[in-house]
Amino acid sequence: MTQVSTAFVGGNVLDRPDAGGHAWAIRHWALGLEELGGKTSLVDRRPAAALYAPAGAADLVLNLMGFIPQRRRHRAAATQWTFVDIDPGYPQMWHELGLADMFADHDRFVTIGENIGRPDCLIPDCGLDWITTPPPVALDAWPATQGGSAFTTVATWRNPYGTVTFDGFTYGSRVHEFRKFIELPRLVRAEFELALDIDSAEVDDLRRLDANGWRIVDPRAVAGTPEAYRSYIQHSGAEFCVAQNMYVATRSGWLSDRSLCYLASGKPVLAQDTGFSDNYPVGEGLLAFSTLDEAAAGVEEIERNYARHSRAARELVAEYFDARQVMARLLERLGVTREAAAR
Repeated sequence: MTQVSTAFVGGNVLDRPDAGGHAWAIRHWALGLEELGGKTSLVDRRPAAALYAPAGAADLVLNLMGFIPQRRRHRAAATQWTFVDIDPGYPQMWHELGLADMFADHDRFVTIGENIGRPDCLIPDCGLDWITTPPPVALDAWPATQGGSAFTTVATWRNPYGTVTFDGFTYGSRVHEFRKFIELPRLVRAEFELALDIDSAEVDDLRRLDANGWRIVDPRAVAGTPEAYRSYIQHSGAEFCVAQNMYVATRSGWLSDRSLCYLASGKPVLAQDTGFSDNYPVGEGLLAFSTLDEAAAGVEEIERNYARHSRAARELVAEYFDARQVMARLLERLGVTREAAAR
């Protein structure tokens, strides 16, 4: 196995300065590597930005969604360039449709779409050998907390990618799934709040959300920085997570890095099933739903046995998603090891 003393994690934090959750999603990969020892740097796609570190001496580059551009400038500087897919379905379909080639000049390919390659997953593998992994979460950064009552989440109503039509089917955003569950607050005795990035032009949807009891807050105000994002999650009671239609309809196996932050904080998660229930135990701490009735039953179960689900949430994330363990397994599958931090 190749020994690694220096690694870079490529991201685009500075493209979204008011999205605290996006910063955490990228930071966790770097934190996981740091916990294994050696030197890890976060490389932003903007070369003039403060977070930029020139890829001049890396043994390994984890290039999230290909955010570090123009690899050829640094080709001799890194032993291994690995593409890390954190939006499963989009890059693969774009590639097959000839809309984008995000995979060029990478040596290995990693995805958090853990069902890619299985018969019931509709995401094409593009002829590539995908290594699957859950997203990591740094447990020390997310201690379990007490308090909070509302079911919350931080989300976008429509993603910037739009819809993708592939193999005769059109895949959409979160809005295309959330409408199926919009009546949920009327069916249960629970409080729901969405830190939702939704355009004011979405008049009909905003009216329906309000009429059905969803409280909407501005995610930039309550979760715009990494610190505010963490505080928002840790002052919540639980998460209610509806996934993008792309993740659900393809049965990708995707599980949100945000949901892992809730779990680590001791907050139960009720998440729309994308096929992740094939890979992880559900029913305690992490609950899955596919229908409105299942969602309502999940809310009632969490409310009825909250303390048990809170304990199980932290135990589950520690067993399966701890960044140190996730990254250790990933490096092993990539054929690399980390040197000790004392080197």
